[in-house]
Amino acid sequence: MLGFLTARQAGLDDPLRLRRAESTRRVLSLELNHDRDVDRIHSNGVNTLDIEVIEGRYMLSGGADGVIVVYDLENNTKKPQYTCKAVCTVGRSSRYVHRFSVETVQWYPHDTGMFVSSSFDKTMKVWDTETLKPAEVFQFEGNVYCHHMSPIARKHSLIAVGTKDQKVQLCDLKSGSHIHILQGHRGEVLSVRWSPRYEHILATASTDSRVLMWDVRRASGSLFSLDQHNGDKSKASSQAVNTAHNGRVNGLCFTEDGLYLLSTGTDDRMRLWNSANGENTLVNYGKVCNESRKGLKFTVSRGCIPEFVFVPCGSSVAVYALHTGELVTMLRGHYNNVDCCVLHHDYQELYSGGKDCNILAWVPVLRLPDIEEGTVAKKGGSQATVNPAFQDAWSTAPHEGGRGLTYCFWILLTILEVVTRP
Repeated sequence: MLGFLTARQAGLDDPLRLRRAESTRRVLSLELNHDRDVDRIHSNGVNTLDIEVIEGRYMLSGGADGVIVVYDLENNTKKPQYTCKAVCTVGRSSRYVHRFSVETVQWYPHDTGMFVSSSFDKTMKVWDTETLKPAEVFQFEGNVYCHHMSPIARKHSLIAVGTKDQKVQLCDLKSGSHIHILQGHRGEVLSVRWSPRYEHILATASTDSRVLMWDVRRASGSLFSLDQHNGDKSKASSQAVNTAHNGRVNGLCFTEDGLYLLSTGTDDRMRLWNSANGENTLVNYGKVCNESRKGLKFTVSRGCIPEFVFVPCGSSVAVYALHTGELVTMLRGHYNNVDCCVLHHDYQELYSGGKDCNILAWVPVLRLPDIEEGTVAKKGGSQATVNPAFQDAWSTAPHEGGRGLTYCFWILLTILEVVTRP
């Protein structure tokens, strides 16, 4: 840490390098926080979570009981032990509550005054956060599995909706109407995701084992279908041609820059795709246990080197290195299957929800003073090692902690020698 600060002060280092190293360290040190609880409101499994990006303070949850809860994540007590309180709830006593399971909730990307929920009661509702009343209700012919609003869109206000009837519906927030239908899937649409790079690019996943990429400005169908064999027909059976998985595809997630797309399927596989050309990068994540018959909500880190994937895996959350497929750790704490997880990108804190009705908080371990100063901590004769992810470039060994200062001092001496030379 001292080396980072010294190099940054001397103008010798990238200003983002310290932030990336610290973000990586925090992700690698995530542990279940026993001092932080989240109010248990749901009487059935927690299906979906979302944290708003405006203030980074409020979290939405939706459950199989049809209930929607808004939590305040801020610690107002200033004490180490505290509970994230539910500030408002759309409960069973509300006349506006969903009649069946809530499958997806999402904050409006540009304002905390509105959020959207979709449910097995064949509706998608746009809510006013202040009044907790729906400002708009969209009706569908089949169960609604998922919806998504673009985080970057400026030229449209479309919500992509995946339903049981094989069609992807595009709903316009401004007009309150269904404006377009994307046809191409032959099964229920379990996941939809807008690209964070191009506002008109949409990815959809279905029970037909396919992932389709769309440009919603085109009326001629999908751009392409992701092929797990990259066009090599000798490796694919006749049924597996142009399929992304050998089972239901129930999860999609773009990386922060939108260059890559992750997909999960009930074939217990997770695949990383080049979103520009649909190429399978062939990263091997091993077996990723996936028994969900509905959508699976997972997330990717931001600002880390390397980036990490957090994906529900049975009763745990598996953490993988994005581009190598290495299993970094398994976060265990739930008593039943985990259905969703969301990362608070400002603090690298993870929240997960499962069928045990609990929402758990996974928080980075505080940096120890001896590690921060690049020294070696001796406990009972053993040495504490520093994770390479947050070692700085100036101090590569414990005894070289002052190397950055020495280097800067040498530069200053050289400059003074040149200036004072007759």
